[in-house]
This record gives sequence, structure tokens and C-alpha cells, in this order.
Amino acid sequence: MSADTPEPDRPDRPPYGGPVEHGAGADLGYAAGYPRAPVEPDLPRGRAVRLALLAVLASSVLGVPLGLLWAALAPDTPVLKVADGAIYTEPQPEQPIAADGWFSLLGLGFGVLVALVLWFLLRRVRGPVGLLAAVLGAFGAALVAWQVGRRMGLAGYERLLENAPVGRAFDKPADLRAGGIEWVLGVLPVPHGNLLLPAFGAAVTYTLLAGWSRWPSLRPEREPGEPGVSWGPAGTPVPPVAPEPPAPGATAPPHG
Repeated sequence: MSADTPEPDRPDRPPYGGPVEHGAGADLGYAAGYPRAPVEPDLPRGRAVRLALLAVLASSVLGVPLGLLWAALAPDTPVLKVADGAIYTEPQPEQPIAADGWFSLLGLGFGVLVALVLWFLLRRVRGPVGLLAAVLGAFGAALVAWQVGRRMGLAGYERLLENAPVGRAFDKPADLRAGGIEWVLGVLPVPHGNLLLPAFGAAVTYTLLAGWSRWPSLRPEREPGEPGVSWGPAGTPVPPVAPEPPAPGATAPPHG
């Protein structure tokens, strides 16, 4: 066989698209026939669950500053002491509506931020685990924010409600009227209303990010031909691409 004609069945050349040995100048991209693999291998299930629980806990703790911000922005409602408690000084006050509105806006924005942060920080748990962590974390933060915010000034209000003389006017701190917890049969707590808005915002945002992702695995993957060793689902290096056979008629070095 002539020197400028490639040998079709060389034993040292694997089938097209198969793995070859690493050599000088070898292209460490993806071999034809191998599917694209994520840059980072999958996390073990136990570690992924621990990261998700940590994310839920951290998000819930952030409900404390969220509640303080809500209490600072939501207006108090003027009330008047009467013989059997307190009544609003106006027939239909706007302050409770404003308090619900502030909680809804802050909670929805917080849920969106939680989804964005978990999407970019916890890339290796993207998917159902990451979505569940975002939703539960945002809901936990909403519960914490509600309880923290409504208790700001609550002790002073209850003291005035008990000891103030009839006819005295004072302020009632902000609370939710369009959301909260309802107890079904006295044993099953069911959240409702704008208390669920942070979880809703997190779920929608995370789902949109997953739907717009260009990678099926939801994690960055190397493009074909990109230098560097990539890792497959099992955590093993993907073999490098085989060199293209020389074109017919091209000059090739003689084989010894």
C-alpha cells in the first residue's frame, strides 16, 4: 500500500468516534458517539439532601430581617378603647390593606431572590431537589417574617388594651388579614392567602430558570471541542476525540 493512501484497518486506530490514547496535541473535547456530560458529576443523594435542608434553614432565618422590614414599612392602625375591647377609629381603615400589600410585595420579591440565589449557588442540586428547597425555604421565611413582624409592638398594644381607660386612642401593630394559618379540625394547619406568595414566587422563578436552561441536565456542560477533560455521569473522564482520517490523496508519512 502506498505511503499517501491511508490504511483502512490499522489495529492501533479505534473505530471512528471511539477512545484513543492521550498524546501530544490531542484534543481533549468530546468524542463522537459520547453524549455531552455535565462539567461536575452528580452529588450523592445524601449530600444533595443535606445541602437542600441547609438552604431551607438559611432561607427561613432570613425571614427575621424580612419581618423587621415589613413591620417598619406597614402602618399601624388607630383603634379606640371601648368597654369590651378596641374598635377601629374609622369604619373602613386603609392601614390593614396597606399592611397586606407590603407583605405581599416583599414576600413575592423575596421568593424570587431565593430561587435565583439557590439556582446559581447550588448548581449541583438543580432539579426537583433544588425546586423543593427554594419553595420550602421561601415559605419558611414567610412564616418567620409574619410572626416577627406582627409581634413588633404587640406587647405594648396588649398592655394598653388591658389597662387603658375607655375612650383612649392608640395604635394596633400590623398583622395579616388576607393570609395566615387556618386549623382544619383543630389539628391540621393550612396556610392560605398572601402567606403563600413567597413560595409561589420561588416556584415560578425556579421553574422558568429550568425551562430556559440550554442544558438538559440544568448544569453547565462543555461544548464539543472545548479544551479540558470533562466528566461523565459516573465521574469518569470522557475519552478524547479520535483524530480525523487523512483525506484521500493527502501526503502522509510512510509507515515503518
